[in-house]
Amino acid sequence: MTAGEETKRKKVRINQRDLYREEFFTDIQTGTIRQLTPVRANGEIDKSRMMLFFGQTNLITEHGPLPIQFRIEAKSLQQAIDKFPDAMEQHVEMMVEEAKKVQREEQSRILIPRATPADSNIILK
Repeated sequence: MTAGEETKRKKVRINQRDLYREEFFTDIQTGTIRQLTPVRANGEIDKSRMMLFFGQTNLITEHGPLPIQFRIEAKSLQQAIDKFPDAMEQHVEMMVEEAKKVQREEQSRILIPRATPADSNIILK
């Protein structure tokens, strides 16, 4: 049996102990909040797990809109709404710092010219 055949035989399964119901809330102008409510396989809310909230919006850049998504630490939709601006700002700051770090790393790279291979057919006269 080849690796490809073995991969085809594996079945994809949904993790029934980690299910969430997903709901979207938007003001149609600023952004969207995704609320993930933990549920059991029968659809009942699983109160032993926390709801998760994610903010989504677009940053307008000189190259066009840049979609971003970020976690909002909240226990309710109202809290997520209140924390949306700060969570977005923190995420944007983290993105800017990461971009600066990558830029610094690229600028500090030392480029070494390739040496001519020893078995080269170049003949110098």
